[in-house]
Amino acid sequence: MTDNLTTTVLYPDGKTESGTLDVISEHVLNVIINGQPSLKLVCTAENLDELVMGRLLTDGFIRSADDVDKMVFCSEKTSVRVFLNNEVKLEDRINTDKTCCTGNKVYMTNLNAESLQHLPDVKIVPEYVFGLTSEFAKGSKLHDATKGNHVCILASCGKTLFMSEDIGRHNAVDKVVGYALFNRISLADCMLFISGRVPVDMVEKVIAAGVPVLVSKSVPTKESAELARKYGLKLVCRAWPDKCDIIVS
Repeated sequence: MTDNLTTTVLYPDGKTESGTLDVISEHVLNVIINGQPSLKLVCTAENLDELVMGRLLTDGFIRSADDVDKMVFCSEKTSVRVFLNNEVKLEDRINTDKTCCTGNKVYMTNLNAESLQHLPDVKIVPEYVFGLTSEFAKGSKLHDATKGNHVCILASCGKTLFMSEDIGRHNAVDKVVGYALFNRISLADCMLFISGRVPVDMVEKVIAAGVPVLVSKSVPTKESAELARKYGLKLVCRAWPDKCDIIVS
C-alpha cells in the first residue's frame, strides 16, 4: 500500500540533502452491481470487502448484509462483481463533485433507495468521546509512515470495535460501516470518530448508515450542522484530548 520516493530535502538556509518519502499507493476499484458498472472507488487497497459493503449501504443499494448474495473480486482486486438478493432499479446518475478527497465516481443510483431517516435520540457520554480522541492520538501504522491518509474509528459503549485507514475520508467511513454489517453489529448502538472535516455529504453518509453520534477532530460547515440537527445526528467537532464542541441540536 506504500511506496518510497527519492527527494531532495531543502532547508531555510538553502542547504540541501538527499532524502526519502513514504507515500500511499492509490488503488482503483470498479464496482459492478447486478451486471451494471455502478461505482469507481479510488482507495487504499485494504479492507476492500468492508469498503464495498459499507458503500452499498450508505449509497442506498442495500439495507443490510442479507441483501448481498455474493461479491466476486478479480485476481488483481481492481474490479468486483456484486450480486444482490433484492432487485434494484438502477438509473444513470449525473455525477456531481462531492467533497471526497479521491476520484470516486457514481455511475448508477438506486431509484428505490429509502430517504434519510431520523436517528434515535442518544446521550453524549464524555468518557466515550474523549476515549476516542485518546485512541486516535495513539496513531496508526499507515498514518505514522505517510501522514497521507484518513482514519475512522467504530466504537460502542466506549469500546473500540474497528479502525480503518484510507486516502479518502468517505472510504474510511464506509469501511467501518461494512465491518459492522459483516459482523452483525447494530450501527444504532455505535459512534464514529473521523479524522477529517465534516461536510454535508459526510453527514448524509453517517445518517444513511444509522449511526447516531459522529465525532471529528475537525469542523463542520453551516449546512452540515443544519442537516445533522434535522435528522438528530449528535455532532461533536474539534474533539481534542482536552475539549470538544458539541453542535447544539
